[in-house]
Amino acid sequence: MAQKILLIEDDRQTATYIVKGLSEEGMTVDHADNGRDGLFHATDGGYDAIILDRMLPGMDGMAVLGALRAGGIHTPVLMLSALGAVDDRVAGLTAGSDDYLTKPFAFAELLARLKLMLRRGGAGAQPTTRLACGDLDMDLLSRKVKRGARAIDLQPREFRLLEYLLRHKEQVVTRTMLLEGVWDYHFDPGTNVIDVHVSRLRRKIDDGEAVPLIHTVRGAGYRLGLDG
Repeated sequence: MAQKILLIEDDRQTATYIVKGLSEEGMTVDHADNGRDGLFHATDGGYDAIILDRMLPGMDGMAVLGALRAGGIHTPVLMLSALGAVDDRVAGLTAGSDDYLTKPFAFAELLARLKLMLRRGGAGAQPTTRLACGDLDMDLLSRKVKRGARAIDLQPREFRLLEYLLRHKEQVVTRTMLLEGVWDYHFDPGTNVIDVHVSRLRRKIDDGEAVPLIHTVRGAGYRLGLDG
């Protein structure tokens, strides 16, 4: 049976792009172009997941999300927003979204995040506020990172880079994925900015540790995981 997705997005071009891509993946997609209609469908449609734009006419995405959670509806929600600052992402997560993706985005990443939400399921789902791999722990609310008992001080870009790697742990992430997901670049700047930042992050995370977590995959990119 096809998975049923509700897309609440007022930008016609973005909506068409998402509907086409998800339909090609065999999913059934209903689309609402404003918050009030989206909330009506969300409370009545038996959806497997909801993709929710944050800034909507009639009723904004945060209000829609709040109404859903207050009504006991735990359908997984992936929030989309052009607001990508840490405070904005934290606000979306603490309001009850299961994930938060900033615009512009790559469809491949949206699809990967959506599939992960669908695997986790929505019954009693809680917002993701902690990410971990082995003894590495990241608290998205307090912005604290620890490896075992050791606190790790990260610069804002390093924090975003580690967050991205943790959200894709045990997966190979390419330099293109990192440029889009961490730097919001949709072109190749022709520099070694990624390698420099990964090298700095690796020193902070792995130096002095018996088990390295950040691995270079030759010719492909990087992978964060317990096995080399």
